[in-house]
Amino acid sequence: MKVERCKGFKDFAPQDMKRFRLVENIFRDICFQWGYHEIRTPTLEYLYLFTSAGTLTPGKLRRVYSFLDWDGWSGERVVLKPDGTIPVARYYIDNPQKGFSRLFYVTNVFMFEETGREPRERWQCGAELIGEKSVIADGELVMLALDVLSKLGLNNVEVTLSHAGLIRAFLDEMELDPQEHGRLFDRMLDGELKTLADIKPVKPELIQVLSLLLKLKGKSPGLLKNIRVISEKTLPGLMPTLDNFITVIDLMERTGCNYKIDLSSGKGFEYYTGVIFHFCIGQEIVGGGGRYDQLIPQMGGSDMPAAGFAMYMDDLSRIIKVEGNETINTNRVLLDISPKVVKEGFKMAALLREAGLIVELASKEQQETEYDWLIELKSESPTFVITNRKNRSKLELDSVTEAIRLLRM
Repeated sequence: MKVERCKGFKDFAPQDMKRFRLVENIFRDICFQWGYHEIRTPTLEYLYLFTSAGTLTPGKLRRVYSFLDWDGWSGERVVLKPDGTIPVARYYIDNPQKGFSRLFYVTNVFMFEETGREPRERWQCGAELIGEKSVIADGELVMLALDVLSKLGLNNVEVTLSHAGLIRAFLDEMELDPQEHGRLFDRMLDGELKTLADIKPVKPELIQVLSLLLKLKGKSPGLLKNIRVISEKTLPGLMPTLDNFITVIDLMERTGCNYKIDLSSGKGFEYYTGVIFHFCIGQEIVGGGGRYDQLIPQMGGSDMPAAGFAMYMDDLSRIIKVEGNETINTNRVLLDISPKVVKEGFKMAALLREAGLIVELASKEQQETEYDWLIELKSESPTFVITNRKNRSKLELDSVTEAIRLLRM
């Protein structure tokens, strides 16, 4: 009898594991540096997690590995988890989490592919920021992912930005019946955004705005703002999501992030409600994520906003160069920045992490008692106000070099 490996699955040879562990270790180390905490969820989850709240599109649900988990004469249908975020949301609801949480994971996910020539098992490492609804939080996740990719030696990364809320708002303006609304939204999140262009809107003014948005590519924050002016009076329902998208784009501009706007890149999960981002190297997508403020309440949890991303470890392991890891120490720094100094804040955080410190961006929702240092970054002199939380001493500085020297003492 010929011994065969299951179609769509792969073995990891020693050289594969070396590359896999490099990606995993760098991701884990950087997540710790950013103040995230690791969890691991089961391989099997109940199917209803992915159906009752409408968390996966029908196209994805048709491809899950599902079977009955027998318990005596009865059973509950379970799945090999097809997604990493929904189990994290279930964990958050199951456990006595209160408000703000930064969580990360490394896991395998499963999705059936008919031919068996494409992977049916994929590995991903992901981070979820729960309890914070702000553009700074969205920016943190993007910059965290870029930090991981940079440490892996991948610096030619482009962030492609779309917005699930904007897609949904367009469908709302078209006054479709609920069934058609849901069907079209699912198709768009399965990557068929061109479906929008085939619809004849009830409101003629939608045609002009829709045409402009679908043609919007690259760095075009000015054009996006012009679209807002055009549609402000005639399409007021689009304003909240357009404003949010513009604010996200402005943040990308201030951080110096290499990004492009492409509404047609909105492929993702049904639970996305806000910005969607993908990390691209050339034509290859190596990760992605977005905001999903309704997922936790839809699954029976509290009204808790959240956002997150996943990096595709199989792809990253294939394209990186294998090099050694760096070590980190345990000094913890809480960095308080505002939108006015967001670019300087992210640069300061990067310098501190390169110096071996663990740096978290301050959130109004989190406690400050677990940190050795608190740094307040200002737009005027003194630039840095540094508080030693051990002895309550405070020092005001303008020099980044002096600030780092002080924190490393």
